[in-house]
Amino acid sequence: MNILCVIDSLCFGGAQRQLVELATAFKNKGYEVSFLTYHHIPFFNQALEAQGIGITCIEEPNYLKRTLKMRHYIRHGNFHSVLSFLEAANFICEVAGFPHKKWQLVVGERSANPRIVSSLKLRFFRWFHFWANYVVANSESNMQLVQKANPLLPRTKCRIIYNTVNFERFKPLDDFQFRKGKKLTLVIAARIQYEKNFTGLIQALLLLNNEEFDQLHIDWYGEYDLQPHANEALQSAVMALNERGIEKVLTFHKATHGINDIIRQADAVGLFSLYEGFPNIICEAMACEKPVICTQVSDISGFLSHDTNLLCAPGRPESIKDALTYLLSLNSNQLRSIGEKNRAIALENFNSEAIVSDYLKLLSNGSPEKPTRSVL
Repeated sequence: MNILCVIDSLCFGGAQRQLVELATAFKNKGYEVSFLTYHHIPFFNQALEAQGIGITCIEEPNYLKRTLKMRHYIRHGNFHSVLSFLEAANFICEVAGFPHKKWQLVVGERSANPRIVSSLKLRFFRWFHFWANYVVANSESNMQLVQKANPLLPRTKCRIIYNTVNFERFKPLDDFQFRKGKKLTLVIAARIQYEKNFTGLIQALLLLNNEEFDQLHIDWYGEYDLQPHANEALQSAVMALNERGIEKVLTFHKATHGINDIIRQADAVGLFSLYEGFPNIICEAMACEKPVICTQVSDISGFLSHDTNLLCAPGRPESIKDALTYLLSLNSNQLRSIGEKNRAIALENFNSEAIVSDYLKLLSNGSPEKPTRSVL
């Protein structure tokens, strides 16, 4: 089977990382795999090239010409199956299959953005799912939004497959000691943008008392922009935190391929998004036996319900502050106990072999078994 993976770019992003992981697994199972993108951002290029996975980038600024060029590439590529992630790439692949196609098309929804229902443009994209063989979301909440945006989409086409985790890369350190330093170290891996709720986190940090403030240090890995043209509310929050000493509590780092080692050395992992599809960093933190502090978005709360004090409301800085205060109150044994429960849940739900098998069944026009679920 010759599989084409299609996405906007190979930048540092959750959808990109998942598609790269799946493509690598397909290749290791003996399938022919290649990538098609339309923005040249080569964060994952080296990893794919090391696996012998070819990459074609069609950079065309004109949307119509880009769609036609990618359509031509897909229709004349002799592919047996096409797997695309993210709405614009999905749309292009669906247009490529009109009015008929010889390949199996599986499109992946990766964001539970509430605007999927309210935006005419985003709803328009979802109506083209009629031309896909299957629509896969990585969370129940994501699929619910897709079905609201396109209520006529056949439910037999809809599948939910959670993220895959490489448990060889993301595993706990044998000799790790929680809270071995003066500060509790919290890692966040995400782009700094509106939906990641950076402003809400800063407002929550400003609510901590001096003792709590001095006990915490956050390392944020990802792309960021703190220049004068950035969001005004974000700038205001950063200025307020600067007055208290931003360097004491928050350090920014570039995106890195070594995030697995960074997570393994941290005391906890956090994510405070306003909405998510199903974030990689949460799955990977659980696999590394780390406590997770995050907002109650997507399906996350269902996996972390064994300690709801670490869950918070995304729109309320006071709720984020309370969760941070609780996290800081935990001793090393309590942190370890929460982490052990998280890893057990991850092993049960994010098994790479099962998830890859489920995708392959869809790509070969089969019917996946659990944990893939049809939406009823």
